Amino acid sequence: MKRSFALLGMAALACAGALYAQNGQTKSSGPKKGAATKADPAAVAHGKEIFSQKCGICHFDTSDAKKIGPGLKGLNKRGTFSVNNNKVTDENLKAWIEHGDNLMPPFKDVLEDAQIKDVIAYVKTL
Repeated sequence: MKRSFALLGMAALACAGALYAQNGQTKSSGPKKGAATKADPAAVAHGKEIFSQKCGICHFDTSDAKKIGPGLKGLNKRGTFSVNNNKVTDENLKAWIEHGDNLMPPFKDVLEDAQIKDVIAYVKTL
């Protein structure tokens, strides 16, 4: 009788282990480290609209030529800002948009956080 319970227990553990291993292979906990994440098309479209209204006055999005401020085409590929050579990251773009500098006004009181994220999503596609 003890032997039957032991075999039953081992079989249950083996099944549980197989199920756990199978779930571990099929589930994803998000993008893999170093993998490029695809931008949300709705966020990009909304960001383009906001860019046209608020940023396009001073910046080109279809050229890297200077307008009033630098053109932003290819900014993400360049990897650094032309004004201060800081690395182009979502955090740095957000800080730049929110706080500006001596040549660019701050937009933290003009744009909501979600709007800034959408503009960043758009700028990263240029």
